[in-house]
Amino acid sequence: MARGRRKATPNADAADGVAASGEADGGESLRGMDRTFAVLERLAEQPARAVDVTKDLNLPWATVYRTLMQLEKAQFLRRDAATGRYEIGPALWFIGTSYIANHRVLKAVLPHLHRAERLEGVAVQLSERVGRLSVNVYSAQPLAEDITKAHYGYHFPLHCGSKGKVLLAHSDPAFIESYLAGPLERLTDETVTDPEVLRAELAELRSAGYSLTLGDVQPFTGSVAAPVRDETGAVVACISFVVRRSMLRQEKRRAELVDELLRAAHAGSMDLGWRPGQSPA
Repeated sequence: MARGRRKATPNADAADGVAASGEADGGESLRGMDRTFAVLERLAEQPARAVDVTKDLNLPWATVYRTLMQLEKAQFLRRDAATGRYEIGPALWFIGTSYIANHRVLKAVLPHLHRAERLEGVAVQLSERVGRLSVNVYSAQPLAEDITKAHYGYHFPLHCGSKGKVLLAHSDPAFIESYLAGPLERLTDETVTDPEVLRAELAELRSAGYSLTLGDVQPFTGSVAAPVRDETGAVVACISFVVRRSMLRQEKRRAELVDELLRAAHAGSMDLGWRPGQSPA
């Protein structure tokens, strides 16, 4: 799957279950806006045909078809005539760009991201947690380099990659336990899916202040990530560097990247009002 790595469900931190309405009858509990949000999330993760959306969300065909038609008419979705697949449309791009244009964290961190972009062979990202996924709100890499799946539009489960682990580690403890209790997809042979091992990794990165992973998203890449905090001390995003795996095998180069990463994350956090030694409110 090229983009999101899970079946779409309504986005709710407190309950990552099937619906925010509180009903307990599986997909049939999706009603009104909950259903629309679920359809949009499913198609944001990967374009799909109506029959695939029907199956994944456990909804009646007529309900899915009517929802898709309404969303297509409003340009929130568009349909590929050749494949019959629905995908995100221009109206959602407009909404998304408005979000980025007014993104307080991105504005504060952007100068530090630009400095990091001068690093050779490094894809620089700023990411947030959206439900069970890490989502890039900024991504850039040198023109001479093309690290696949390090661009916009590629989002991965929180237990995969350094950025996801940073965002998961600093989430609410109840969410962490709910996440670890759910299905944990294996993207590569090196993806960690054992909840106990993941708990230990999350504790270690909270202590170290950053995360480093190798080959758990793509076999030939590695990454380092560090949290960005706001004036309350809460983690609101993370900066990550995605590189060829071989670069992180070089001890000197790895240390240089971690130093630059922490400098960028700390400077961006301080521009948001955070101060070293401050604990979350």
